[in-house]
Amino acid sequence: MVWLTCLWVRSVAVYRIRVAFQRLGSSGSARVASVLAALMSALTIGSVVQPVFALSVELDDVAPDRIERQRMFARGVLPGEARDPDTFEDRLAAQGLVEGAPILIRIFKEESQLELWMRKGDAFVLQGMYPICHWTGTLGPKQREGDKQSPEGFYTIGAPQMRHRGRWQRAFNLGYPNLHDKTLRRSGSYILVHGGCSSTGCYAMTEPAQNEIHRLASAALRGGQARFQVHIFPFRMTETNLAKHANSEWAGFWRDLKAGYDAFEETRRPPHLNLCGQRYVVTPASRNERTDGPLTRIDARKVEAAGLDPSSCRIEPQRMPSVAAAEIESDSAQAPRSVFRIERPPLTPLNTPFASRRAATIAAIRARAAKKRRAHRAELDDVSRRNRLIVLSP
Repeated sequence: MVWLTCLWVRSVAVYRIRVAFQRLGSSGSARVASVLAALMSALTIGSVVQPVFALSVELDDVAPDRIERQRMFARGVLPGEARDPDTFEDRLAAQGLVEGAPILIRIFKEESQLELWMRKGDAFVLQGMYPICHWTGTLGPKQREGDKQSPEGFYTIGAPQMRHRGRWQRAFNLGYPNLHDKTLRRSGSYILVHGGCSSTGCYAMTEPAQNEIHRLASAALRGGQARFQVHIFPFRMTETNLAKHANSEWAGFWRDLKAGYDAFEETRRPPHLNLCGQRYVVTPASRNERTDGPLTRIDARKVEAAGLDPSSCRIEPQRMPSVAAAEIESDSAQAPRSVFRIERPPLTPLNTPFASRRAATIAAIRARAAKKRRAHRAELDDVSRRNRLIVLSP
């Protein structure tokens, strides 16, 4: 904008100088005017144009190498090892894997890694570890539309969420917000795992990596898996990493995610994912047990009917906030018995000042609407009374 303004000022000044000398009627004066115009142009451009410096952006929070990966991608250098698509079937055969087998995906934000697991026999084995070229935000879940934060949690993907057209023709929609996010009134849409190396809340994998991921995911859904699970963690959920982030505002939420991490680490099978109140409830899966359903809500008063121990969902019907601890026990006779303890501070009750103001606003709106209805009814009665008087008058 400053550049355009200076050009306009220079043009006006040059025009006025030329007009002034032309009025003098001298050819020499015209040449002087041309020289002055060139001089003014040079001075104006010199005063506006400043040396251009490259903008360097550094991330001092987590995964600062994201910017460097974007620079490498712009130069045509892809992160991670080169994957030849012509050897894809050979690599699967070398691992003893079959295209079309059920899959599970785990994402670790701090390490910028995506793991793809495939079923082999009664358990899942690691098919490949893919570097994430770029994700946005910092550690913690996505909370609202436009915050440019990549989500965390447990998501399930079915055939309708697989994309085959548009800008990213081999991508899948995570389904954010899921049932847990909606319970916490989080907003957002179209959070994808796609190719490329740019993101505004998505996970960008580059095209070669995403082609393999999308191919195996599509084959699994065609092969009979109703939905595959995607577990998104802030980091590898070890006790050391949790202790390092113990002061985070999301420490309690991450303890809930650790239950799913531990369940899969122990059984190497996708766990059962449920929601009780505002908490994830994770139970390990037994051998040959299907766990490809969507995230479902468990009524705190009907946990026994859902096949869970009542202690796994200690939430009183009258009180929606979650309790500080919950035990999740495996009911599998074949799998070893395991107990996962979740420690989390209680969540904020629903009767917050915001809820009180909202209720007062709704009551005021309803009162104004009732007042308008009464006024309209009185006006109709008055018109009707006048009409009767006109009819009865002689």
